[in-house]
Amino acid sequence: MNINVRSGNCDSADKVLQDFISNINYETAHHRIKTQDIKCGFGLQGVCCRLCANGPCRITPNSPKGVCGATPDQMVARNFIRSVAAGSASYIHVLENSLWALKSLGEKQLDIKGIQTLNNLASSLGIEENDTHKKAIILADFLLDDLYKPSFKKMEAINILGYTPRLNNWKALDIMPGGAKSEVFDALVKSSTNLNTDPTNMLLHSLSLGISTGFYGLTLTNLINDIIMGEPRLKISSVGMKTIDPDYINIMVTGHQHALHKGLEDIINSESVKTLSDQLNVKGIRIVGSTCVGQDMQLRAKDLDGVFSGQAGNNFTTEAILATGAIDLVVSEFNCTLPGIEPIAKDLNIKLIATDELAKKESADLLAVTPENAETVAKALVKEAITSYTLRRNKVKINIPENHGSDNALTGVSEGTLKEFLGGNYQPLINLIASGQIKGIVGIVGCSNLVSGGHDVFTVELAKKLIAKDILVLSAGCTSGGLSNVGLTSLEASQLAGPNLRKICEELNIPPVLNFGPCLAIGRLELVAVELAKALDVDLPQLPLIISAPQWLEEQAIADGMYALSLGLPLHVAKPLFITGGPAVTKLVTEDLLNITGGHLIMNEDVDTTVSTFDEIIMAKRYSLGI
Repeated sequence: MNINVRSGNCDSADKVLQDFISNINYETAHHRIKTQDIKCGFGLQGVCCRLCANGPCRITPNSPKGVCGATPDQMVARNFIRSVAAGSASYIHVLENSLWALKSLGEKQLDIKGIQTLNNLASSLGIEENDTHKKAIILADFLLDDLYKPSFKKMEAINILGYTPRLNNWKALDIMPGGAKSEVFDALVKSSTNLNTDPTNMLLHSLSLGISTGFYGLTLTNLINDIIMGEPRLKISSVGMKTIDPDYINIMVTGHQHALHKGLEDIINSESVKTLSDQLNVKGIRIVGSTCVGQDMQLRAKDLDGVFSGQAGNNFTTEAILATGAIDLVVSEFNCTLPGIEPIAKDLNIKLIATDELAKKESADLLAVTPENAETVAKALVKEAITSYTLRRNKVKINIPENHGSDNALTGVSEGTLKEFLGGNYQPLINLIASGQIKGIVGIVGCSNLVSGGHDVFTVELAKKLIAKDILVLSAGCTSGGLSNVGLTSLEASQLAGPNLRKICEELNIPPVLNFGPCLAIGRLELVAVELAKALDVDLPQLPLIISAPQWLEEQAIADGMYALSLGLPLHVAKPLFITGGPAVTKLVTEDLLNITGGHLIMNEDVDTTVSTFDEIIMAKRYSLGI
């Protein structure tokens, strides 16, 4: 094949993966990063504008304004709000699809697995209905109506379910969001040529987008998925490419929309597929987890025996997973599906199917899933997987690094299972924090990228140094995949923790890094934080809690970050956001925001000084709480 693998690839915290990629005859993102190491300085600072034909304009000492007169801060703010709007739109799209799926389950009177979550959420929203399926329909309609409101009508669910101190802060700032889709629309209009020129106004609008993104696109999507797919359950699992079994027909899924896969999971687990597998002399059909949808399946792995093989890796592991030769079909339904997988799939004759038109891949067939055709598409996917297997398996060499990943990983951690594990309330965790046995909590969340030291390098080093200081780490997103594959979510990782945290981990039989699953599960961390704050009768900014998205990658991560800042939490990124060319914007988010929402942005590319900063913040918050 004519694929030019450049000499060398980037570092990875996952050395088994790095060695595997070094020895395959395929170009991956780990190689291409070497050819893209020279970055545009204007783009890095956010001071490049291409909104009109007079551009692209760049800010330099000799050209301090664009042709239209736009200042550096105006350019930066416009670029920034557009990124936040795009990220918000992506998450709201996922929730929207989940709600239509839930409504369809109710209308067709199909199995609803998360009855407890349905009852709790409906009750909290004042929905009174005894019939489970009618209740699901009413809930879906209520939340869809919220999403579709105009921007001048505030969404209702957040006003009912939100944490009162935060709601009061948002109302005082006038950043309570209107309809989520309208907020995205308004942000795009606002940032167009020669319209809004007020950086502060655009930053406040970005906070509104962060609130609707986080509360709806993250927190509520988790709860809707729990209703459709079943609540998470704790399980000790293996992770990594070692979970791929070549004796099965393997389907790799990529994306975020777990609700779209219910039909596929049901078909794979059916007696007809088991009979067909016997006829083909294979063990069966399995879904191989990758990216965030795999993380979401892993949350429910205890209920997916016979369907789910395990979580093989995060976004920048997908090319390597395909290079094993053991994947027969790729089902892509959203982002984190790298274009780089397509030439590898073509060479290995792996069929690609896109199930969401918004995420259509160039070389994939489109079988768009709707509530009406979900079962038909699921059957078609199984048929395609079987056909692909029969056409390709005797022509390819299987090469799975059997030692990739780790064992004894604790999966299925959620706000619910953690609370249940602690005895039905968070008081034991509060007691551990108050006594100093757990110094504080850091949520390491978001994506993986290849520029902050390499693949998962900053993420893994940060986690190791934090747990060594008796700081508990909660993870969500592709960070979880990286942390899991190097063993930090396994029980044995307690050996790397500080003496106090290690003792707790050994007594409770838990790892020092608790994996909450996909990036959507950042919303679950917010639920935990609110429970802790309520128990202590404080607002979220007072908690010894920090959010770090050390290796953020995409616009969705920026929208997530705005949610953290709206919650009043310190937010860290390693690679700076593309705002540093705007001094007023940078000062607003790194300093002034402390007196606005209580949160602030920390941009630091050095692991050791980042840990020191975190330690100082946590100790200051402990002092303020009197603990």
